[in-house]
Amino acid sequence: MPGGPLLPRRDPIEKLPVLILMPHERCNCRCLMCDIWKSKGRNQLLPEEVRSWSAEWRRLGTRRVVLSGGEPLMHPGFVPLCESLRGAGLETTLLSTGLLLERAAEDVARLVDDVIVSLDGPREVHDAIRRVPGAFDRLAAGVRALRAVSPSLPVSARCTVQRANAPHLRATVAAALAIGLDGISFLAADVGPGAFGRGASWAEGEEASIAVPAGELPALEAEIEALERDCAGELATGFVAEPAGRLRARLLRHFAAHAGQGDFAPITCNAPWVSSVIESDGTVRPCFFHPPMGNLRTAGSLEAVLNSPAALSFRAALDVATDPVCRRCVCNLNLRKGDLDGPPARRGGRGPARGAAP
Repeated sequence: MPGGPLLPRRDPIEKLPVLILMPHERCNCRCLMCDIWKSKGRNQLLPEEVRSWSAEWRRLGTRRVVLSGGEPLMHPGFVPLCESLRGAGLETTLLSTGLLLERAAEDVARLVDDVIVSLDGPREVHDAIRRVPGAFDRLAAGVRALRAVSPSLPVSARCTVQRANAPHLRATVAAALAIGLDGISFLAADVGPGAFGRGASWAEGEEASIAVPAGELPALEAEIEALERDCAGELATGFVAEPAGRLRARLLRHFAAHAGQGDFAPITCNAPWVSSVIESDGTVRPCFFHPPMGNLRTAGSLEAVLNSPAALSFRAALDVATDPVCRRCVCNLNLRKGDLDGPPARRGGRGPARGAAP
């Protein structure tokens, strides 16, 4: 099995291989499926804080830090923040909209170990979902700039599948190839309340514009079948990260369950035991979707948050197979023993960063 056995769910936590940082609260896209860009907050993680915290992260066995958002490249201290991580010997994955990659290419190539960009479809579809004119071309220019500076830097894409791009999976793979990316992964758009900057509920009509409705599920199934036929080479080589069977579970079955046609696919996930999310105000979560466990700034250390009585109680009671939040999750993590070994080019950013999508 790739990567070896799943890392165990041990308590109290003594090893935390992956950390996801949300350095600030801003974004330069206006995506249909996300409300982070609406935030007016000014919270941000400071480079000097990251530098002071990183020694403990190393003691906890952290190997990889994922910079999520929002758009990390909009952080005014992006360079010193990354320098702090690099100085501590931590590998860094950058999740980016791609809009600022061209101007930041030299810094990104120097300070980041791999990049995952958001790709929502071919040019017209991508721009419509991002609601930024020229977003696709700016993304492509950013990838070219990175290639010019560092040809070996792994740069892959993640596509958040929703109603607007569900008919264009093959065209999205073709776009990823044309841009010169190393691969692409697909996950379903999260349509539940509370995620990605949303409040307790969607604004009227917004949910229907994102979820693939029951009447369009046959077309999605046909597109997955066509992807399996027309992109067989890309599936075989792993350029498309998920095999066709997994795409059916993660996309078709997910949206069918959301439409009341059957149940969500069974999942396994070890995210709360092997990773944590640190938000721009210091809030620590076990993953993107479960409630906070504490705050790094007030607790004094990450270990104090991870192994607080509340956190231990939460993990002891968590059954990911039946928990309603976990059952609907679009990006469960299954970190295995060897997933962080070897050069980043062979990992392509997949796996450890699964739960973070700008």
